[in-house]
Amino acid sequence: IALAFAATALGTFPLILFGNEEQKKRYLAKIAKGTIAAFALTEAEAGSDAGSIKTQAVKDGNHYVINGTKQWITNAGEADVYTVITITDKSKGARGATAFIVEKGTKGMDFGKKEKKLGIRGSATREVVFTDCRVPKENILGREGMGFIVAMKTFDYSRPGVAAQAVGIAQRALDEAVNYAHQRKQFGQSISSFQGIQFMLADMSIQVEAARALVYRAAQIIDAGCKDIAKISAIAKTFASDVAMKVTTDAIQVLGGYGYMRDYPVEKLMRDAKITQIYEGTNQIQRGVIAANLIKELKKK
Repeated sequence: IALAFAATALGTFPLILFGNEEQKKRYLAKIAKGTIAAFALTEAEAGSDAGSIKTQAVKDGNHYVINGTKQWITNAGEADVYTVITITDKSKGARGATAFIVEKGTKGMDFGKKEKKLGIRGSATREVVFTDCRVPKENILGREGMGFIVAMKTFDYSRPGVAAQAVGIAQRALDEAVNYAHQRKQFGQSISSFQGIQFMLADMSIQVEAARALVYRAAQIIDAGCKDIAKISAIAKTFASDVAMKVTTDAIQVLGGYGYMRDYPVEKLMRDAKITQIYEGTNQIQRGVIAANLIKELKKK
């Protein structure tokens, strides 16, 4: 459920941040009423290196003709509104990227098979394939050449949402571990009475609360209207997702053999946690973003 909301938010933020009044009026009201949105950036050869996208939009009168394939798009096939990042001028590299709003049902827009994934299986992930897909110039978000900025700014606002997902996953794993440790009897007593288990649970709780605090801090800074949010968004996403992976792994350890079985929920939580370290910017990329912003801040002093 969280991912369904987060993926729609990812497709909606470009409209909120860069849409003109007509675009906002046309699409935001629909999305608020339940229309699903999606964000299409990733390609087979353009994951972390978003500037390497090859999906091209060529101007043809009052339209642009889009050709290319987007990969691993959350909500693809389910969403009705897509923000699509394309290249309109190859010679300019990332500065030649342009963002478009494309509606499901537009001729030349198709979808691949539903991907079989390690986790987040309740969420649809597919390719989005464009073959001579004509989109009116009025569907450009911002202006031509702003596509990369649209994408990066969108992630600045959406990454705390991934962090929130991670905190929710970690909290559930902690709850399951505490409950199991209290009920499970070994050597004539609850395993929660053993210091080794107690320290594991304590560390899990510390990590979850620290991650939650970071998410709230990031949300507070964004809600306050601060413009320079890239660093705090990356920090929240990185820390919370790393916590989710650690806490869910430890929850499996607390449950022992039962934790490894699908009859218990913690193995699913670990599988779901992993993607939070990967999508909307891998945690390695996030650490680069954080470091770059630290140096940028130093130069401003």
